[in-house]
Amino acid sequence: MAWRWDALPILWILIEGAFSRHWAAWMPQTVSAFRETCVAIPCTFDFPEDIRPSTVHGIWYFNSPYPKNFPPVVLKTKTNTAHEIYTGRTKMLGELQEKNCTLQIDSLNPDLQGKYYFRTDLGGYNQYTFSEHANLYVLDEPFVVSPQEIVSGSETELTCLVPDNCPDMKPSVTWLDIEGLEHHTVYARLEESSSAWTHISSLKFLPSHKNNGQRLGCKVTFPDTELEYKGYVTMDVKYAPRIVDINSSTETTEGTQVAIVCVVDSNPVSRIMWFKEDTLLKEDYAGNLTLELEYVTFNHDGIYVCAAENEHGATNKSMGLAVMYAPWKPSVNASVVAMEGESVTILCNTQGNPAPIISIIKDKQVLNSVIFENELVLEIPSVSHEHDGEYWCTAENQYGQSNSSFNLTVVFSPFVLPESKCTVSKDTVQCICTVKSNPDSVITFEIPEKNLTIGEMDPEFVLSQRNGYMVSTIMTLQKEREIPKEVLCTASNLYGRKAEELPFQETNKLVWAKIGPVGAVVVFVILVAVGGYFIKTREKKNMPESSSFIQTETSPMSSSSKKNLGKVESGEICSLEGTDR
Repeated sequence: MAWRWDALPILWILIEGAFSRHWAAWMPQTVSAFRETCVAIPCTFDFPEDIRPSTVHGIWYFNSPYPKNFPPVVLKTKTNTAHEIYTGRTKMLGELQEKNCTLQIDSLNPDLQGKYYFRTDLGGYNQYTFSEHANLYVLDEPFVVSPQEIVSGSETELTCLVPDNCPDMKPSVTWLDIEGLEHHTVYARLEESSSAWTHISSLKFLPSHKNNGQRLGCKVTFPDTELEYKGYVTMDVKYAPRIVDINSSTETTEGTQVAIVCVVDSNPVSRIMWFKEDTLLKEDYAGNLTLELEYVTFNHDGIYVCAAENEHGATNKSMGLAVMYAPWKPSVNASVVAMEGESVTILCNTQGNPAPIISIIKDKQVLNSVIFENELVLEIPSVSHEHDGEYWCTAENQYGQSNSSFNLTVVFSPFVLPESKCTVSKDTVQCICTVKSNPDSVITFEIPEKNLTIGEMDPEFVLSQRNGYMVSTIMTLQKEREIPKEVLCTASNLYGRKAEELPFQETNKLVWAKIGPVGAVVVFVILVAVGGYFIKTREKKNMPESSSFIQTETSPMSSSSKKNLGKVESGEICSLEGTDR
């Protein structure tokens, strides 16, 4: 840059008009230069028109305008002398005759920093010290100016201010440590203020969170010298939060302790929050936040979200926590009463993690099952008596097993089982009728040819034995000359009525095979006792022989009475007695 001395006369013309040719001087209020370089202090002055000096001299003082205070003389042009600290360092650049009092000081050091005053000597008493003065600053480094706020992603400009007030030395500016900056550019310009010049180098770039805390430098050198001056600034980059660490999704078992951590990087510090679904669990203004679950239960299973926010933005990340546990006790239907033919739905549901294997079991047989489900449905389109009973719902995974039971009661009309029949032996006819029904049926035996009905209310002739929904009713008839041609078993309940003719079997072997040796003996003894009792009763009462059926009480019989059992009149058929099997 060429020193702009040609600008001073124009400036002086303006000052001359402003001050109307009175005692006045102009110079910059501040001027700067680096240590060991030089500085030129621009200066012009004026005096009244009526003074026409033949010669003009000048004196520069340091830090005081008053000679009586004996301030150090920077330069006295009349004698070309200076204080010892200025000897050989100063010279006048301007022509005093032309009212230009510009001063150059070489080899600057911090001791030379201060106020500089000019005094003109026009001869005789025409001497005047101007109150205007210049403040000289001797610098060790350039000024690096940073914006008040640097925000990530927003273009930022840093400037390096370098004084350029030495006519003999021109600065060269470079930026340091800028390699990591995105989209950076550098450009330079000169700026003048009150005849003091500044070289301005600007660095533009896009900052990111990576640049926070980064140190950038500006270096000033002067050609053909080893002089070097550096200035630095540490960037305070503002940026939205970033979640830099969070637990990965994990699984645990009930009863354990779990801690999940969220680490956030942001500037300024962020508000960190832990959520489960939409519920805020914990929050803090910090760099990290730990959520501690002291005793984990199935309620802790789910998705956890770490959210962070500051004035520059917000972010969030999620992680899953799977809590493993044994299946709960299954929930099943309440006990059900269904009519035969109706449809029944059996619902079994539970909860476990992992989802269990669910089975519906009846009589130790698996009726239906599903794998890795929490619900099982068993549809029975049309229930029958075979579906009646207790059902179990079982749920199992690797962490345990549980089960529940319920009852299905099927109500149905009676039916006579195939084993129902009449067996003819030597002396008796025994009829057995086995009926299955729910609720229990009323069972009767009918002998149509005699218009006779024998029911359970006749315990002396009929014995009933119950086993679950099966009822076996036994009727024993003492055989007379004729065997009944037809015996009907009739069973009825709320849901229906069934009448079945019982088949006859005359083979004694079948009878004894059925009742077994012990049963045969019991039947034999009973028949003997009944026969004896029957004969004795008739003899005492002289009853007519026209009766076909005689009710008797059971009493023991001797072996001799057994022989009289067959001596009944020809009009009699047989006598009936209840027996225990």
